[in-house]
Amino acid sequence: MRVLAIEPYFGGSHRAFLKGWETHSAHDFTIVDLPAFHWKWRMRHSAITLADEVNRLASQGERWDVIFCSDMLNLAEWKGLVDSQVASLPKVLYFHENQLTYPSQQPREWDYHFAFSNFTSAIAADEIWYNSRFNETEFLRELDAFLHRMPDFQPSHHLPLLREKSSIQPPGVDSVFANKLEEEATDLNTSGSPLVVTWAARWEHDKDPETFFKAIRLAITNGVNLRLRVLGESFKNQPPVFGLAKQEFATYIDEFGYAESQSQFVELMQSTDVFVSTAIHEFFGISAVEAALAGAYPLLPQRLAYPEVFDLEENPDRQKFFYGGTAESLALALGRCHDLKKAGTLSTGNLKVQLQRYTWPNRAPIMDEAIAKLAHK
Repeated sequence: MRVLAIEPYFGGSHRAFLKGWETHSAHDFTIVDLPAFHWKWRMRHSAITLADEVNRLASQGERWDVIFCSDMLNLAEWKGLVDSQVASLPKVLYFHENQLTYPSQQPREWDYHFAFSNFTSAIAADEIWYNSRFNETEFLRELDAFLHRMPDFQPSHHLPLLREKSSIQPPGVDSVFANKLEEEATDLNTSGSPLVVTWAARWEHDKDPETFFKAIRLAITNGVNLRLRVLGESFKNQPPVFGLAKQEFATYIDEFGYAESQSQFVELMQSTDVFVSTAIHEFFGISAVEAALAGAYPLLPQRLAYPEVFDLEENPDRQKFFYGGTAESLALALGRCHDLKKAGTLSTGNLKVQLQRYTWPNRAPIMDEAIAKLAHK
């Protein structure tokens, strides 16, 4: 089957998602994309730009059976601009995130245009896939409230229809992180060595780096012997806390910045004792899953999609992987991990075995079947 995949922001997790699925899929993919810069402009112009590109490909004789696109595309606009034969194909809209719940530091009324684009795209899609139930719940709840704030002609009658065509399709992760699954874990750090703590996320305010560095400061004050790895993609307007922390914790930092390659990132994860997230905006948590698959002990805020992704409700013994979301509770959790490492008992048990369901060899066939079912309706 031939899949036309459209991604206006082909970078980071969006790129990894499509390339991972394509690599492990039984279907043939045509990926039409744009560079991962200027995301607001991408959401504005990509319907026009990518309709032009698809029309060019169609005029050369390319044909597809189904369309897959991310939430960065205004699907309704694109559908109106593309060749009618292409526009009539069944369409899947995938929500990596949504524009209704982003914790903007400087909210402006015009930002709601992006939220409304998500809404019209959802109406135009034949199926809507979310990366987590949390994402679906947040989007539909906030969308309902958003529409009820409009002055008249509130189109909230579409919400039940959106729910009917929605499903949860978690993203896959690279199985290379779990390569040592069958082997006895190598003790790279003896019980007397420092606790290796890794924080890996985009260097933006919605990942709350301030709380992380405050917790590190508290943990050090409490006597925790640790080494730091602060990984992730940085941007021009990164929070100033990173520059300050690089100076303050210079004697504790082993890695600071973007991993040079995927293989280096995997190696860093596989030699990490504790992986920390402080995110206040996260709809799945790919890095957390990758770290846990690599054998790291996750410390996650008990919010967002994390309890769902790590099946906390079904496995209450996993409460140990969660903290209260504050710097103080994280510092205490780091102290507990430090003590466990000293005792030689810092272990995630069978967590990484159970998280294998998120690897691409397991996820791709499920997604293949779901999109083929839509194409053959």
